[in-house]
Order: sequence, then C-alpha cells, then structure tokens
Amino acid sequence: MISQVMIKISFPDGRVKEYPVGVTAHEIALSISEGLARNILSAKVNDQVIEINRPIRSDSRIQLLTWNDKEGKSTFWHSSAHLMAEALEAIYPDTRFGIGPPIENGFYYDVDLGGKTLSSNDLQAIENKMNELARQNNPYIRQEISKADAIAYFTERNDPYKLELLQDLEDGQISFYSQGKFTDLCRGPHLPNTGLIKAIKLTSLAGAYWRGDEKRQQLTRIYGITFPKQKELDEYLLMLEEARKRDHRKLGQELELFMFSERVGAGLPIWLPKGTALRQRLEDFLKQEQINRGYTPVITPHIGHKNLYMTSGHWEKYGADSFQAIHTPREGEEFLLKPMNCPHHCEIYGHKPRSYKELPLRIAEFGTVYRYEQSGELHGLTRVRCFTQDDAHIFCTPDQVKAEFLNVLDLTMHVIRKLGFEHFTAQISLRDPENKEKYIGSEENWIKAESAIIEATKEAGLETITELGEAAFYGPKLDFMVKDALGRSWQLGTIQVDYNLPERFQLEYIGSDNSKHRPVMIHRAPFGSMERFIGVLTEHCAGKFPLWLTPEQYMILPVSDKYIEYARIVNQGLRSQGLRGDIDDRTESIGKKIRDNELRKIPFMLIVGEKEQEQGQISVRKQGSGDQGSVSINDFMSMIRQEL
Repeated sequence: MISQVMIKISFPDGRVKEYPVGVTAHEIALSISEGLARNILSAKVNDQVIEINRPIRSDSRIQLLTWNDKEGKSTFWHSSAHLMAEALEAIYPDTRFGIGPPIENGFYYDVDLGGKTLSSNDLQAIENKMNELARQNNPYIRQEISKADAIAYFTERNDPYKLELLQDLEDGQISFYSQGKFTDLCRGPHLPNTGLIKAIKLTSLAGAYWRGDEKRQQLTRIYGITFPKQKELDEYLLMLEEARKRDHRKLGQELELFMFSERVGAGLPIWLPKGTALRQRLEDFLKQEQINRGYTPVITPHIGHKNLYMTSGHWEKYGADSFQAIHTPREGEEFLLKPMNCPHHCEIYGHKPRSYKELPLRIAEFGTVYRYEQSGELHGLTRVRCFTQDDAHIFCTPDQVKAEFLNVLDLTMHVIRKLGFEHFTAQISLRDPENKEKYIGSEENWIKAESAIIEATKEAGLETITELGEAAFYGPKLDFMVKDALGRSWQLGTIQVDYNLPERFQLEYIGSDNSKHRPVMIHRAPFGSMERFIGVLTEHCAGKFPLWLTPEQYMILPVSDKYIEYARIVNQGLRSQGLRGDIDDRTESIGKKIRDNELRKIPFMLIVGEKEQEQGQISVRKQGSGDQGSVSINDFMSMIRQEL
C-alpha cells in the first residue's frame, strides 16, 4: 500500500497540522468546523491570497480569510467588480474594460461604453442585472493562459485596454477568470461563486482617464459596494447618509471655516477667519507639547533648488507628481515648490559640525508642501495640492533610536486621544520585498530601520498590523489608522525611521570616541497634515468641535435691541476671562436666532432680556441639551471651566 504524501500547514496561532498534498483551504476550513467552511472567502498562503479551492502542494503558512478580514473583503469586492462587468457586458455589448479593483469600501470598474453615456438613472438596471446573475450561483473559474492566446482573445474582442495591460506581462504570469458568460484578464483571487454576493448597491459615477493620464481616453468609472447580507448593506447606507450630513466640505462652508476659489486654483484651500482660529489653536496645542518635549522650532522656505531634491531622492521618486520646475532668469537655474520638508531640515542639521553631546536634536516646523494631485483625485481638505505638515525631524545616535521612537509614539497617541479619537490601529509599513527598486538605500540600512520600528512597538505593548509595500521610499514607518465616529478608518499620524537621508546628505557627528559617525533620522507628524486632520476631525465630531478648540464657544442672543448694551457688557466680561464669542444682534426673532446658532454648532447660547438684565444674569442654552436655566456670569464661567 502506497502511503499518502503529507504536508505541514502552519496556522497563525502557531499550531501545525498535517494534510495530504493538494489540500485546499476550503478542506482545511472544513476540518476545523463547518461554520468556518461556510464563511471562508479566500486564504493567505505564504503571504499570497488565493482562492479557497486552489491546491496547496508544499509546507505552508495559512490564514483563512472571512468577511471580518481586510483581504477577505477585498476578495469579495474584487469578485463583485467582475460581476458588475458581466452585467454591463450583457446590457451594453460594446463595452470595453479597463481595470476593476477592490478599494477600501467596495470596488469600481473603469469602462469604455463605446460612446454611450451613463447617468445615475441607469445604475438601477445594472444592479438588477447583477442580482439576477448573482442568483445563478456561477463559479469563478481560474485559467492560466499563454500570452499569445491572451492577445488573440482580446484582439478578437477589439479591447485595446486589455491588450495594453498584456504588454507588461510575461508568459507564466497571465491568468483569466470566468464566471457565467464573462471572462476577464485578472490575477485574482476570487470567491468560489457569485451566489455569495447577496446585497448590491452601485453608489456613483465618475470620469477617469485611462491609466491616470489626462492626455488619454476618459473612461466611465462606476463605483459600487456589496455585502454577504442585506442587513449589512442597509446599515452601510444609513452610515452613508450620516456621512453626507457630516461631510467636511458641506460643514466647512456652513461654519465658514475654509473655501476654495477657481481663480486661486483647484486643490489650494483658503482658510477663513474661523477656520484659521481653529487651526491656530491646534498648532498652539502641539507647539506647546513640543516645547515641553525638547523640540526647537524652525522655519524653511516654500521652495528649494532642484539639486536639493535630487540629493534627497524626492526628484526621482516624486518629480512626476510635483509642480513643474520654476525657471529663474539665470540660465539653467531651477527651483521646485517643496514636496517635503525633510531635505531642508537635513540642511539645518548639516550647516555646522555636530557632537554626540548635541543629540538628539529635535527640530519642528509647520511646513507647507506642494504635490500636483490629479484633478479627479482632489477632495475637499483630505486630498489637496497644498498642505501643511506638523513636521519634525529628530537626529539621533543609533542607540537613541528606540527611546526617541517611544517618545514620539507617546506624543502621537496623546494628540490622537486629546482630539477625541478613541479607536486606532498602528500599522507598520514595510518595503515591498518583491519590488525593492522603488526604494533608496542599502539593504543593511533597511533591515536596521525596520527592526527598530518592530522592536519599539513591541516594547510599548502596541498592537500592530503589518503592511508590505506601504513604506516611504526612504524608510519604513508606523502609520496611525484612526477610526472616526462612523467607524471609517483614516491614515493620520506617522512616524518614520530613516538611515538613508543622513547618508545621502552626508550628515555626521563626532562621537565620544572622537570619530565621525552617521546620525539616524526620525520623521514624525502626529496630525499628518493640518488640512486632512481638520477635515477628518470635522466629520468625526460633525462640526461640534471640543470646547477648547471651537472657534466660538458662546453666542449672546439679545431678545430685542433694548438689551444689546447689556449683551455688550456680558460679552466684554466673558472675553476678559479668555472666552471666545460674540453677539447675534440681528433684528430677528429669538426663535430664529436660536435655530440659526444651533445649525452653526455654537456650544452655548446666552439669552439676555429684561429679567436677565435686572438680575445681572444670563439664560444658558447648551448645544444639543436645551435650556440650562439662568445663572450669573461667574457661575457660567465655572460651567465652562468644568467643560474644559
């Protein structure tokens, strides 16, 4: 009797079990429980996500992925993009397909409809067709195919987009996926079948240039989202409705925080007085924290010589995404709007000899940087072409890296919690091991930098996730993925360990051994960017900012013009105590004033009339809580201090 060849499968909890060679992830899940087998969507095998019915032929590490896993959702939504493509092809047979990836929430597909223009009214018919096709329970079938056969297939279909994508692929790298009557060029992975897709919503339409190139064909981008249960879709749609109410672009206009002007330029925010006051308070808060922690403020120019960014590597890596060079009257002289602050800070470090006794050197700047984002990617304050980073760079000795990293970690978590974000994930962002040419620096430096972050987060007891390929081009980083009040995740603060820029700028210090050594550089920005942070914060608190931060803490509402003078006395008294507010002296009814100031998210409305004037008091109305009764100005001050 021939014994069956067995392989070892290692699970995330450290368990190792033996299975017959050729076992599938579905069979492994079934060996654990029938419930898991019903819920598994895909599997991560040796860091590659595959279908649950693909054979595993050697000893492997495995993670079984369900809807609760990020990669599981990606598999679900990638398969849904193919389902939408099948529906589109059924309704519009002349459709040609670009790319259809999963995204953070759902998926999209870029399509050429052969001259047909879609409107939002057409989405319901596409949804209906998707539901019909999903109910057919068609399997997603993978087929590895030669490049010649793939070219022949898409040539026959007259699909220039897939033919162009094939140019970048080699034999042995090409696979097709089919379900029902639809076949697509795709790496996968996909669900076992379409029947798992139970709830479908196509959410919006947009234009998208092929491969992001504004000089090329504009395609129609169709966005959608799907779920394994209708209840989950219903909850998501309710969340979307709440998100629309909280949209920082809408609230920013209503609260007069910021504006955009086409004359000034797309993606270039203008801060209005109230938004400026809010932003300055955020900056003042962090500036004081930085002084307490030994940082020194600096200011650097908004531009730099092109050679500066060639030295740093930013020209090579960001040149295509930067504003074009500024040419001066001097022949051959070129400057750039700075895409990053770190090269300027390297120059500050290097402007004089340094001793180990000066380290760590912590320099901080609220520095404005410029990136030429594509117009279709601009979005309020969260995606702009000009933004200010709460940037700081710490230059330290190698043996100071862990302590400095832990100090920055403590500061970043303090900032996040101070602003009311209770839930966040710390993401260790490392190099893509399969694409190292994207990065600068030696293998040795990368290993040291990555190890420093991993060790420091372990020492801090911080729960982390690891993402390959998300590192900055000069070093690994720790990104803070913060959840807002609606459960949406945003990347805000970041800490990066960098052995490479000090080398490129030939930065040195004299050590205790009287020899020259290379410092290590830590980049950090707890807010990330002021624009993005304020946009996210506005949506998180629905425009009801913390009392210490809000532009106006109170508004005095005289019931008629007879009490404006008393309102001025009250206002002067409150302002003398450092509070921020004003008088609503419009000739409107008190009811309208209350409604308007509720909409403006004013935390306290102070109503003054005959009784209040006679008794030297104010009637307090609190945002969201209604009347608080009549109190003296001193009692109101105590109420405010307690809130703060």
